[in-house]
Amino acid sequence: MAEPVIRTRLYGFTLLNHPRLNKGTAFTEAERDAFDLHGLLPPHVGTIEEQIARRKKVFDQMKTPFEKYTFMRDLQDTNETLFYALVTSYIREMMPIVYTPTVGEGCQRFSEIWRKPRGLFLSYPNKDRMEKILSHQRYDNVKCIVVSDGERILGLGDQGAGGMGIPIGKMALYTALGGIHHEYCLPLLLDVGTDNEERLADPIYIGWRHKRVRGKEYDEFIASFVSAVERRWPHILLQWEDFAGANAARLLKRYRDQLCTFNDDIQGTAAVLLATLLAAVKSAGTRLRDQRIAILGFGSAGIGIANLLIRALQDDGLSEQEARGRIFPIGRPGLLIEGCEGIHEEQREFVRPRGNVDGWQVTDVNHIGLEEVVRNGKITVLIGVAGKGGMFTEEAVRAMAKNAERPIIFPLSNPTSKSEATPEDLLKWTEGKALVGTGSPFEPVKFDGREICIDQTNNSYVFPGLALGIVACQAKRVSDAMIMTAAKALAGLSPVEQDRNGNLLPPMAKSRELSRVIAAAVARQAIVEGLSDLREDQVADAIAANVWEPKYVPYEREY
Repeated sequence: MAEPVIRTRLYGFTLLNHPRLNKGTAFTEAERDAFDLHGLLPPHVGTIEEQIARRKKVFDQMKTPFEKYTFMRDLQDTNETLFYALVTSYIREMMPIVYTPTVGEGCQRFSEIWRKPRGLFLSYPNKDRMEKILSHQRYDNVKCIVVSDGERILGLGDQGAGGMGIPIGKMALYTALGGIHHEYCLPLLLDVGTDNEERLADPIYIGWRHKRVRGKEYDEFIASFVSAVERRWPHILLQWEDFAGANAARLLKRYRDQLCTFNDDIQGTAAVLLATLLAAVKSAGTRLRDQRIAILGFGSAGIGIANLLIRALQDDGLSEQEARGRIFPIGRPGLLIEGCEGIHEEQREFVRPRGNVDGWQVTDVNHIGLEEVVRNGKITVLIGVAGKGGMFTEEAVRAMAKNAERPIIFPLSNPTSKSEATPEDLLKWTEGKALVGTGSPFEPVKFDGREICIDQTNNSYVFPGLALGIVACQAKRVSDAMIMTAAKALAGLSPVEQDRNGNLLPPMAKSRELSRVIAAAVARQAIVEGLSDLREDQVADAIAANVWEPKYVPYEREY
């Protein structure tokens, strides 16, 4: 196969300032002749390997994660190929910088570091210009969009326009971990204002200085956006990201049958949680159907987890009623039971009958807290998506250790400060027996003379491969079965499959390989459901055709 060649009319200073085309010192002598680059570059002709080593040396000398985050964002805006080559060469080190937890601070301080355009800001005052903005030819090759309105950034709340850091970070992982060409990826922020008074009062805030638009005006703005996207790109994949809980669930419900779309906070979180849980129960020598599962924080993410777990429990032989009986939802009022105040409409189908708590030893039957749920409900799996640090108390965790030989505990909230508990405490409180997965990265824990590695139960294990499969097979919709397939494909790659004492999840460094396996499984499921026109024997080639490797190729000048 002939080596690919890029042909461009750009030259000189303009070429060097184009982040997708810039090669820096790696432009050859012939390319420097053809593109009038002599004098604009130092005389040394280097390789991408030398550039990686040079950038890594600078990266390592920086003192704080935020300095490293800013450095990587600048590199991405200067030379995208080198940015992705560096990330893929050092995935384990780079992930906490370009994504969680550091991206949280990046969103909070986004106005400080914004320098060059990346992605699109569609602001409410520009609602009538939306189609024109999207129509530019630079977006002709877009195949996937990550969109946020910045209202619920990680566990940090409303960051307004600063929320753009999340779509930028997610799209970077589409490429770095999934292999999807960065030219196909468009990060997008819907700026409908912010209710964050600190942002509104900040003289350098770059967003629309206005209270958040809500109600009918908000819904009409979203509808106009979705319609404009559909007209511009009929086969687009649209990922919703970090919308407030109520909006996240209803927007997914409203549009999931209209275009190819999914919500990573709801479905991606559920998929990676299920994959890790399936590995954990295998490690513990039990079955999924035998677990009693408490979910602390029953917003959109908790509901998404519950829905997927119910289907997985049914796959393991339970009836729907039995499966629902294994789930203990804990919201602001405590355990969600009939007659409780403060239960939201979207939570109602998970509310437990009051008769379920007859005979329980509790202080207040209308407000049953975590420890009481764990003790009375004989909880064996505890999942946290509450967005508030320290919610898994020592008393509750010690009570769990009496219910199971290997209690399974997942504090999933991000960033690190919002984690429901630290792995060190969870292992101490369970005498080293707990199987732990966290949303943010944690260092290995030393316990009883051994070092225990902590698996980061992060959506980035799933959504890049899910997206790659969808893009490769040009799926018409994202079905629940496709999400389930992605989860089970990841579970099948767990080291526990070979060694019950192994890690629950494979190394993040193998993400590009994992993504291909997940992508193939997702594409085949789409074909089975009639959501793709691809044939099964075309899947491997379709995936390969959509995987981009971060390396330099020759350039030829067009006139």
